Amino acid sequence: MTRFIFLIAAAALAGCGVETASTAATAAALKKQEVEQGKKTMEQARQNIDKAMEQVQQSQQSREAAEK
Repeated sequence: MTRFIFLIAAAALAGCGVETASTAATAAALKKQEVEQGKKTMEQARQNIDKAMEQVQQSQQSREAAEK
């Protein structure tokens, strides 16, 4: 009987470990997804900045050409 209680207790504790590991894996997957989304957002911002810089350069060239 004592062994039976011990086995039940051990199984319950092992189940908690599995749940904790599953929770950690889920959190890691969410963090990875968050990092990937951040990288995409940063790349889009970089592209927008590059476009804006090109427009500024074109505008400056147009002004210079008009002044000549």
